[in-house]
Amino acid sequence: MSDKKFDVVVIGGGPGGYIAAIRAAQLGFNVACVDEWKNGKGGPALGGTCTNVGCIPSKALLQSSEHYEHAGKHFADHGIKVEGLGLDIAKMLGRKDTVVKQNNDGILYLFKKNKVSFFHGRASFSKTDDTGYELKVAGAAEESISARHVIIATGSNARALPGAPFDEENILSNDGALRIGSVPKKLALIGSGVIGLEMGSVWRRLGSEVTVLEALPTFLGAVDEQIAKEAKKAFDKQGLKIELGVKVGEVKSGKKGVSIAWTNAKGEDQKLDVDKLIVSIGRVPNTIGLNGEAVGLKLDERGAIVVDDECKTNLPNVWAVGDVVRGPMLAHKAEEEGVAVAERIAGQHGHVNFNTIPWVIYTSPEIAWVGQTEQQLKAEGRAYKAGTFPFLANGRARALGDTTGMVKFLADAATDEILGVHMVGPQVSELISEAVVAMEFKASSEDIARICHAHPSLSEATKEAALAVDKRTLNF
Repeated sequence: MSDKKFDVVVIGGGPGGYIAAIRAAQLGFNVACVDEWKNGKGGPALGGTCTNVGCIPSKALLQSSEHYEHAGKHFADHGIKVEGLGLDIAKMLGRKDTVVKQNNDGILYLFKKNKVSFFHGRASFSKTDDTGYELKVAGAAEESISARHVIIATGSNARALPGAPFDEENILSNDGALRIGSVPKKLALIGSGVIGLEMGSVWRRLGSEVTVLEALPTFLGAVDEQIAKEAKKAFDKQGLKIELGVKVGEVKSGKKGVSIAWTNAKGEDQKLDVDKLIVSIGRVPNTIGLNGEAVGLKLDERGAIVVDDECKTNLPNVWAVGDVVRGPMLAHKAEEEGVAVAERIAGQHGHVNFNTIPWVIYTSPEIAWVGQTEQQLKAEGRAYKAGTFPFLANGRARALGDTTGMVKFLADAATDEILGVHMVGPQVSELISEAVVAMEFKASSEDIARICHAHPSLSEATKEAALAVDKRTLNF
């Protein structure tokens, strides 16, 4: 039996894990969090995939690459002359690493502030004991801790292409894609999902010739079709080459790069030789080394931990959240589940509404949405009204010099309740929250249409799209 006893032990320090630990501590529990991520010096690097090789570093590079493209292509429109424009990739990557470390250190500070005990290492189930569960922590030294409740938040790993494992030199996961030391002349991506498009955007802006190979016949099938078409037009114009309906064959990696055999949508054999290949074909739940079999933890056919609607596993007082369970693999979904589980342990009624979880793709233009798409509403036979408003008619967008895209509202035909809001355009990652709030409160499109929005602002496009549901836009 361990002499280090805790009310709650959280396994994993990513968005779901560290947030669950902090909320549990706020509720008065004695809490520990175990996480094995290491920085370059072997120290702790809290924040999981999101902070270390996902959301945070990718946004840092997206911002840097956008500045570079603006300086080279768009500053002249503003009367700003740039001569001798250069690129320092090492500096850019260094800034990205600094941003990551600031987030790592911030979580450590939050643990201290909230009196969460932190163990640096890999946690695994050992056995049940008289208080709940005994866990082994394999770090600098092995030790045991006991928990009355366990919250598993071990995240996910990148899915490799069969027959072409990641070497992080030529064949890259999201991790390697964030550490390319020089701009590849030719870059290929397999998969046109969020990670693929964001990383493709970064390296295209910096000078790579980028080809995206997507197996599905439609672009961004989960996105509202009208929005996806608008986004693809923008990406095509930028020079991002997107091939749909392809079948990838043999992938060979060598000293000169990567050779990809593939078949296009017409069934014609093709070959693509590139310097680097980023594989972005989804992620798989991470239960490696958890030793769940020691206590009978149940997994599904995908390898995800089986949970009910409240994130309870088949074991008493063992919970799981985030990428390692069902539902969208999104950092903010994991955070909300982490909070909800901590509150349920405390006897409260934590709740996560999957219908109002926002999605964002941080390309340029950005893509954001919440709720149902038009194709989903058609498939279920629900009567609806639609309203759109283009950023072309928005004064702030004109002033920014970025009028690509639109805002789209979908509302119930009878009640006018908002069923979905979809956006493509400048800074829509910030605009989507208004739609999330509105849908949480069961608002109608008329409610948004009647709210005063600041002028000039991009958010006026949201108001105008809501007005468009009733066919009464004022500025288009």
